[in-house]
Amino acid sequence: QVQLVESGGGLVQAGGSLRLSCTASGRTSRLLVMAWFRQAPGKEREFVARINWSGSSTSYADSVKGRFTMSRDNDKSTVYLQMNSLKPDDTAVYYCAGGERNIDDYWGQGTQVTVSS
Repeated sequence: QVQLVESGGGLVQAGGSLRLSCTASGRTSRLLVMAWFRQAPGKEREFVARINWSGSSTSYADSVKGRFTMSRDNDKSTVYLQMNSLKPDDTAVYYCAGGERNIDDYWGQGTQVTVSS
């Protein structure tokens, strides 16, 4: 199977930056597409960004477009989410996910990001 472990969350002031990492282990060849989701308190989980195997194609939610950048390093079995110009509305638990065709076959445990105003 596949295990995903996120790291890099924390507390940051509005306007600041954080970089999240998600490291995979197990049958990582199944992770052709990877994604980040987030869930704020009292809200449904929402899509943030996705990336293909080679890293040549990415897509983002409108709410983060231009501020967040997703990348991957397959040699390290790791995907990243660089988050700049953070806003209090970005406060959420961020989850890494991935799969062969679907972006939500496998999930990490999540990492908390808190943006203070």
